[in-house]
Amino acid sequence: MTHIAVLGSTNMDLVAYVEKPPQRGETVTGREFRTIPGGKGANQAIAAARAGATVSMIGAVGNDAFGTRLRSTLEHSGVDTDSLRTVEGPSGTAHIVVDDEGGNAIVVIPGANGTVDHLTPGDEGVIASADALLLQLEIPLDGVLAGADAARRHGVRTVLTPAPARPLPPELLAAVDLLVPNEYEAATLTGRTDPLDAAAALLDQVPEVVITLGAAGGLYVTRGAEPLVFAAPRVTAVDSTGAGDTFVGALAVALAEERPVREALTWAAAAAAISVQREGASASMPYRPEIEAQYTA
Repeated sequence: MTHIAVLGSTNMDLVAYVEKPPQRGETVTGREFRTIPGGKGANQAIAAARAGATVSMIGAVGNDAFGTRLRSTLEHSGVDTDSLRTVEGPSGTAHIVVDDEGGNAIVVIPGANGTVDHLTPGDEGVIASADALLLQLEIPLDGVLAGADAARRHGVRTVLTPAPARPLPPELLAAVDLLVPNEYEAATLTGRTDPLDAAAALLDQVPEVVITLGAAGGLYVTRGAEPLVFAAPRVTAVDSTGAGDTFVGALAVALAEERPVREALTWAAAAAAISVQREGASASMPYRPEIEAQYTA
């Protein structure tokens, strides 16, 4: 089976569902509150596992009830947690407001994720054995760099989701094979609001880029080839939280299985389309048979 390693965050998502999000200084009444295991790293790990890969999660949780539940959720989804360490203190949390149009606003408190600023013994071996390493930016940048460097040394494909959006050092971009920003993140990295212009600028730093455009699908570019535009299935969104992570996890699996790029992108878009029709992040992520059914529909 395809083996995907994920180095990144695990958070407990504290989600409030409201008709409209509050403005500054405003109080609104929500209709529901849920605690849902998440974090961009854990989300991508679960998405990849449900899409059919063997997945190893590298990161940290706290020695609290959230940490216990986060580990259990990963394991229940088939993710190997031998490299997920437990540290003193609280687990990471994400405080999320989801409106009735499926939009969201998120505040992340790193907690235990803040300790993942280096690789621990055994982590490099896990990365070396993988077909791809998935990275995000919810752990310290030193940890992301350490993972990317290890992957480069061992010839492992590195996929970076540059979120939360921030400027990235050249040494990190030099170790990335595939960059997957959304439209906002691409604009933050390049200062260019047009996705085609942003993609062209990013190709000066990384060999492949996918810019996700939500319901509009996305854009794939690689050096020496024409841009490839792909569509997303038309669905009614309930909650877009975790859709990008679902896309990345499924895309990593499809590419590691050596599917043609267009097919891999469309397959991953099908997975994301399923996820937005359900509430929650990790809870919304589809299993491989569901993706195949949506993809072939």
